[in-house]
Amino acid sequence: MEIFHFSKSFPKDEIFSLTSQIRNSSRSVSANIAEAFRKRRYEKAFISKLSDSEGEAAETQVWLDYSLECGYISCSEHLKLFNDYDNILEK
Repeated sequence: MEIFHFSKSFPKDEIFSLTSQIRNSSRSVSANIAEAFRKRRYEKAFISKLSDSEGEAAETQVWLDYSLECGYISCSEHLKLFNDYDNILEK
């Protein structure tokens, strides 16, 4: 939700690129974890969904890097959120 809220301040010309990309990938992380939980009885499906979640977390980090370099978020916002996604990737 943090990404959704701060991405509201992105320039309007980013709506169909960076804004939608970072929102979609960040939302997909939790959605894939929820799907993995529901498929926990089926080991391969469970692992696959967790792997998808890791991929989306890594993608979100890339969009966070772009957001920082474009000047849309501060260094402290970037560091906090990037580390949050690192935490997801380490689990």
